[in-house]
Amino acid sequence: MNKSGIEAVALSIRSLSMDAIQKANSGHPGLPLGAAEIAAVLYGEIMKHNPADSAWVDRDRFVLSAGHGSMLIYSVLHLAGYKVTLDDIKSFRQVGSKCPGHPEYGITDGVEATSGPLGQGIALSVGMAMAETMLAARFNTSHHKIVDHYTYALVGEGCLEEGVSSEACSLAGTLKLGKLIVFYDENKISIDGSTDVTFSEDIQKRYEAYGWQVLRGSMYNIGEILDLVKMAQAEEEKPTLIILKSTIGKGAPKQGTADVHGAPLGAEGVAEAKKTLGIPADSQFYVAPEAYAYFEERRKVFAQQYEEWNAEFDAWSKENPDLRKKWDAYWAKQPTGDAAVPEYKAGDKIATRGASGKSLNYMADRYEWLVGGSADLQGPNKTALKHDDGTYSAANRKGRTIEYGIREFAMSQVMSGINLHGGLRAFGATFLVFADYLRASLRVAALSRIPNIYILTHDSIYVGEDGPTHQPIETLASLRCIPHVQVLRPGDAEEAPLAWELAMESTDHPVCMAFTRQDLPVYEKGDKKWRETARKGAYVVKDCSGTPDITVLATGSEVSLALDAAKLASGKKVRVVSVLDKTLFDSQDSSFRDSILGGAKRIVVAEAGVRMGWEGYAEKEDCFTLNDFGESGPAAKVAEHLGFTAAALADVLNR
Repeated sequence: MNKSGIEAVALSIRSLSMDAIQKANSGHPGLPLGAAEIAAVLYGEIMKHNPADSAWVDRDRFVLSAGHGSMLIYSVLHLAGYKVTLDDIKSFRQVGSKCPGHPEYGITDGVEATSGPLGQGIALSVGMAMAETMLAARFNTSHHKIVDHYTYALVGEGCLEEGVSSEACSLAGTLKLGKLIVFYDENKISIDGSTDVTFSEDIQKRYEAYGWQVLRGSMYNIGEILDLVKMAQAEEEKPTLIILKSTIGKGAPKQGTADVHGAPLGAEGVAEAKKTLGIPADSQFYVAPEAYAYFEERRKVFAQQYEEWNAEFDAWSKENPDLRKKWDAYWAKQPTGDAAVPEYKAGDKIATRGASGKSLNYMADRYEWLVGGSADLQGPNKTALKHDDGTYSAANRKGRTIEYGIREFAMSQVMSGINLHGGLRAFGATFLVFADYLRASLRVAALSRIPNIYILTHDSIYVGEDGPTHQPIETLASLRCIPHVQVLRPGDAEEAPLAWELAMESTDHPVCMAFTRQDLPVYEKGDKKWRETARKGAYVVKDCSGTPDITVLATGSEVSLALDAAKLASGKKVRVVSVLDKTLFDSQDSSFRDSILGGAKRIVVAEAGVRMGWEGYAEKEDCFTLNDFGESGPAAKVAEHLGFTAAALADVLNR
């Protein structure tokens, strides 16, 4: 260990951080000043990584869960040799910068995940650690370990106060993720002051209750940190929380107070901090020469580790050609098997959740790298995988079914972690109404362009007896309004497999699929090329001769409702359209949209949800939608009570 080199790196992290934040006149200096040592030790001595190839599949992962301290990671990435220049750091928090206010996946070389909202980073790390164990179980052999890395995260008080960290860490302990190591920057300060007022529980006992190993030390004792990490790595069954006592804003005039948490130090504060820390007073963006020299030597070690792994991988490939073929398919998201596509005929009656379950199993048979499960709703969500791999657990790392427990938020973040890790594709399921529990994670997944797959069943008032708490009214609209989220609501069992195809084809956005609890009839399709047309968001299910008087835009269960209502329309020429993906339909050129609308004199919308989002297609009185919560009772009775029936829709058509 080159202690002086590590100390020079820590000093340079502090220097770069305070100057970048001061130049931007915006940022959070407290964490990078207070926790510089852990970044220096991690990237210099602990982690297996290679700045020359930041996408190396067997690298250790690091997630800065306390993302407000972003200058910590930007500084160390620059020093370590990643594609982060001094000019990038000087443009911290500016439009188009590679160093945005919080770490953003896909913008900065070496940043593993978007980690702005507190708590989400540590939850996502659990998914990364799970992915490592899944791939190791599938591909490592008695002679070769080609998947063998750790997942590290740095958290602060805010991360541990947010509920998602509790959800995810409870799951991690149950699953015995021994290669997950989390550092807790314990400075007991947040934006509003000391956390003694709001955060007094015994964190050690809490995490021990989760099934974690908990270790303690000082942020400023480099040798102790290295010893603690060795102890963490030696514990193969329990994840480890290493609590490091620190001083927020170390070296600044107001160190140890909330004043250094989330605002620049000011010119005088920076000058005083540089004097205290031993940084040249007249310097700007100072880097100690020893820091660059240290990493220049360490990069030789990183390159050697990288080459050794490549040699190991080549030897494994020669000995295991079938496994290598499968490995390539996993990472390229290519088929690993074959299966028959589910087929239906007009007149069949099946809930779209049931059709989804059949489609899911078709996809699972075709793509072995598809993994996932439900937030304790496997039966209702129809997400049981009919294969022999079983449920993922500490005893069965090859399991493809993930039982997330009643943890929708953590489920979504775990999915993001698995998908960001690479090699696997994760899905998760719950009731549509409970998408609100995971919405914050879905937003970050969309921002990060992560292709999570969400199966959301029980999609309307037709849930019935469970009542308004379980009957989503506003949820579809709320999901559609998130940029880069694809929302699919198939109208029958034939459309469900197409929805699954679209979901599996996504590489750069999350997909939410909404499915019914109740049985729906499979209807005749007026458009014989409907599968091709529907890929643009909508297609004509039932047409009429000539120009329609009315075109009904319907989604999900309301397509069959509209077909029934059209039969009751007196002397009206009615076209019925299934809108599988409203946002996608909206994005098409006007010629396609006009071809679907058919030049109708009136457009009527039918959806068992709020009107929001449909205003551009139909007048208020022509929106057959809902503007209040549901009711408890049998589904048909609830619909009748709310005036949501074919006869009521026919009344709208007959106006």
